[in-house]
Amino acid sequence: MKPLRTDEIKGNWATVLLPINADDSIDYERLADEVDVLVAAGVDGMYSNGTAGEFYTQTEAEFDRVSAILAERCEAASVPFQIGASHMSPQLSLDRVRRAARLAPSAIQVILSDWFPLTVAESVACLERYAEVADPVPLVLYNPPHAKRVLKPETLGVIRRRVPAVVGVKVADGDEAWYAAIREHATGLSVFVPGHNLATGFARGAAGAYSNVACLHPIGAQRWYSQMQTDLAAALVVEGRIQRFLRECILPFHTEQGYCNAALDKCMAVIGGWADVGSRLRWPYRFIPQDEAERLRPLAQRALPELFSDS
Repeated sequence: MKPLRTDEIKGNWATVLLPINADDSIDYERLADEVDVLVAAGVDGMYSNGTAGEFYTQTEAEFDRVSAILAERCEAASVPFQIGASHMSPQLSLDRVRRAARLAPSAIQVILSDWFPLTVAESVACLERYAEVADPVPLVLYNPPHAKRVLKPETLGVIRRRVPAVVGVKVADGDEAWYAAIREHATGLSVFVPGHNLATGFARGAAGAYSNVACLHPIGAQRWYSQMQTDLAAALVVEGRIQRFLRECILPFHTEQGYCNAALDKCMAVIGGWADVGSRLRWPYRFIPQDEAERLRPLAQRALPELFSDS
């Protein structure tokens, strides 16, 4: 797969979720089937080993096998793919970057070291080393709201200038002032925002989403992204209903019951029913019971018929 330029990293990208067996092992056959479903769904791209892909629970052998399955199937179908090479240890992450680069993905996703927060100079040094071993594959920086250091638009601009191999970022978005600062300081970065805010982000210049909406239904999420390009006003109406469904039916699992974000994403995949992913997370994280997702399925279908129609 050829490395992607900044202007080529855009659209609706789907995450690869780990199907977990009752004995806590990864079901690689179901994983391969899931990737095939995402290929058939026509998503703009897919990626492995993000937060919802539970990269923080994988052994190095498991990481290699997950990465190889994604690479093999996406290469065969000519679908752009990114490998998440993140780890809380920068040394282990560096080695994951090195091994991921051998599979020639479109880009490699990384996080910054996650024990002591890095200074700006240390962040640049970290990314410079990752870029050196990834070359010629570009990097996408994953900087979620729970990161030890959440980077401001000005800092993202410094990183882009100092480490040109960083061609994209995955971040939480903000208000119009935040987007204005991104446009001012982070020119040359492909900015991906949360999937449930994508229509607003698209209107303000975001390039796409590594999408939680694609967890709910990849075909519907792709259809919604296409709608943004032809009827943004209608897409914004759909966005409002997506946000309401998440706020009323999904977010309480986190705010009231303490489930992690990956549990929410897997619950949405079960609601969507588009692949045999299951809601189970790897130990020690709790997962939302399957019957809760099945209870919510008809509510999602009524609230968001655009995502489920003809699927």
